[in-house]
Amino acid sequence: MAVLGFALLAAAVLALLVLVHRYVWRRLVGDTTTAGSLPRRAGTVAAYVLPLLSVGALVSGRTGTPFWLQQVLAWPGYLWLAALLYLTLALLAGELVRPLLSRLLARRAGDEPEAAAETVPAEPVTVAQGSTVTTAAPPAAAPLGDTPAPAAAPLADTPAPAPAAPSRRLFVARAVGGAAAVAGLGTTGYGAYGVLRGPRVKRVAVPLARLPRSAHGFRIAVVSDIHLGPVLGRAHTQRIVDAVNRTQPDLIAVVGDLVDGSVEDLGPAAEPLAGLRSRHGAFFVTGNHEYYSGAAEWVDHVRELGLHPLENSRVEIDGFDLAGVNDIAGESEGQGPDFGRALGDRDRTRAAVLMAHQPVVIDEAVEHGVDLQLSGHTHGGQLWPGNYIAELSNPTVAGLERYGDTQLYVTRGAGAWGPPVRVGAPSDITVVELASRRA
Repeated sequence: MAVLGFALLAAAVLALLVLVHRYVWRRLVGDTTTAGSLPRRAGTVAAYVLPLLSVGALVSGRTGTPFWLQQVLAWPGYLWLAALLYLTLALLAGELVRPLLSRLLARRAGDEPEAAAETVPAEPVTVAQGSTVTTAAPPAAAPLGDTPAPAAAPLADTPAPAPAAPSRRLFVARAVGGAAAVAGLGTTGYGAYGVLRGPRVKRVAVPLARLPRSAHGFRIAVVSDIHLGPVLGRAHTQRIVDAVNRTQPDLIAVVGDLVDGSVEDLGPAAEPLAGLRSRHGAFFVTGNHEYYSGAAEWVDHVRELGLHPLENSRVEIDGFDLAGVNDIAGESEGQGPDFGRALGDRDRTRAAVLMAHQPVVIDEAVEHGVDLQLSGHTHGGQLWPGNYIAELSNPTVAGLERYGDTQLYVTRGAGAWGPPVRVGAPSDITVVELASRRA
């Protein structure tokens, strides 16, 4: 039954993608170009090739495809997914504009009076023929300034009529399609620039009731969802390390989803993490993507780089306990979160800060008396309106919220999964400054 359900879901998604691509082709290519023209042929080829690249980018990482080929497929394939989203949204908005523009053009055309030819009135002509007087009708008046029309020229000498202007429907299709293309591709480009530029630093003050005065002002640099892979590589890691080190934190918390690939392929891209600097070191917990990429190997590798993995465990820091739990995706390997091991026997008079990749474990954190949970996973939605979808499965999508006596902070993450594009959810590194109420 599970296999059947997955097959039906996959078929539904595939049918939706076909319909969306058909709609985008029609509005951007079919309605705006003429049959057999070069733009029509090029647009049709793109309508077949781009979705194939996207499918290749999505499946190549899990099918043993050579890493160089993954990189070749990833850039155009993933970028097209983001572009498809915003082209579709822009074209749907254009459907509202299309009838209004057609009506406006029709009204303007109807209000333009046709130029009427001015004529000179003619008097009847009286001709005397002997004893008979005959009154003859005058010849048809010619427009002012015109000379009498010459005799009709032979048909072969008649000049060809001027080519007709594009129809109103074609003009509207091109205007709306062009505007949608500029809006959709411009949004995608700006979102990609935001990711490649690197995350911005945010600062958040979090008061903890049990934090002693000696730990007031303790700064934790929270980094999540770096997503090293075929698109974001070593340069991306170095930008993040430089940004974190500039904040001069007391402790660094790397909260999962570091990679999308094996140690063999991405080990060199992760090497700059060895340059992270803080007074109490850098700590790491797994995210769901580590379990798609060989979590055990990555835990060992980040340890070699100088980070301290917290696998359902905790350490005592000056003034509070720092705990970490494995991601819930690890349950498939018998390595899921174990709050009892991480927090069960601790001194409840001390403040506790928990590193957990997914916000959904907040109920367990509340039950175990955690003061502050640090999470990522949501990307803040990454691609608007994805934030509304993320809200359906996460208690908090981004920012700081309180659940009973426990506070939850969710960072939007420092990278991007799939399309290297963010819209409405800029990437960030957050410096969480702990505050003592006794200070």
